[in-house]
Amino acid sequence: MTALLLIDIQKGLQELDFYGEERNNLNAEANSAKLLEAFRSKNMPIYHVQHCSLNPDSPLHPSNPGNDFNPLVQPKENEPIIKKHVNSAFIGTDLENTLKKDGISEVVIAGLTTEHCVSTSTRMAANLGFKVQLISDATAAFNKIGLNGETYSAALAHSLELANLKDEFATILDTQTLLAQID
Repeated sequence: MTALLLIDIQKGLQELDFYGEERNNLNAEANSAKLLEAFRSKNMPIYHVQHCSLNPDSPLHPSNPGNDFNPLVQPKENEPIIKKHVNSAFIGTDLENTLKKDGISEVVIAGLTTEHCVSTSTRMAANLGFKVQLISDATAAFNKIGLNGETYSAALAHSLELANLKDEFATILDTQTLLAQID
């Protein structure tokens, strides 16, 4: 069975001043909402992952409004919420056991950010034996500063991370392709 795993689609990841100067794919949340709507319409399992930072200065700390889910992907009462404190949705949570108990063998992953929690969770899901489909236009990255102070664009960070994950850890698809597959 296939489930949708929405990772860290929270209000705080809109804050460019905290995470970087630039973010790519400003439609990631809207594309994630399309996936969510499709999975709901087919009564397919959905799991929401919420990053609850331990850093009180982080927009994703539970005391801050940025910890709230983006309204476009607000969980419904019957949809599980997995709260995590690290990059992987599988570390310190019951996600692996819950997925296995629920008969999930494949996950479709969307969320934020490509180079952090999405990448880490994608790698772990694959290493734990789940088949993974990662939705390229329902994820986004921030620009990065290199070891020598050089700036790498958000688009480059996103593209390189997808290239790193492609084939070895996940099948990379876009939203329309995935929607056509489940229709």
